[in-house]
Amino acid sequence: MSHILVHGSVKHRLQWDSPPEHLSFDPLLITLAEGLRETKHPYTFVSKEGFRELLLVRDAPEKAVPVLPRLIPVLKAALSHSDDDVFERGLNALVQLSVVVGPSLNDHLKHLLTSLFKRLRDKKFKEPITKALQKLEQHGGSECLIIIKAKIPTYCSICC
Repeated sequence: MSHILVHGSVKHRLQWDSPPEHLSFDPLLITLAEGLRETKHPYTFVSKEGFRELLLVRDAPEKAVPVLPRLIPVLKAALSHSDDDVFERGLNALVQLSVVVGPSLNDHLKHLLTSLFKRLRDKKFKEPITKALQKLEQHGGSECLIIIKAKIPTYCSICC
């Protein structure tokens, strides 16, 4: 892996061997997404922070869109996980991804929404999931709203 964890007294951070903008998203972004299912530190931190930092690079959209077909099943596994923290990391990663790839995520969304719909029954996830769906709609556009409503009929659009 091309990073190490630097332990600070208060804040941890990743120190990359190569700048993240020079790294290939295939397979690194997928590997980091697989790590979202980890439950032990430092793996949880490395996967979450590494995923976030890769998606912040300038050419992230061009690098992320081609790996979506391989990334979606991995995100679905995190969103379907029984561990609440793993689910939350998956949900955050999904939102971060939607910001970067926008409507390109729409074709893959139906594979992820069932997991979100199931968790909506849990009161503690109602608000985070609703906010995530709003972000997905915001970045995915009107087509995204149609896809969300088909899988989660109770969702209320932010545009209304």
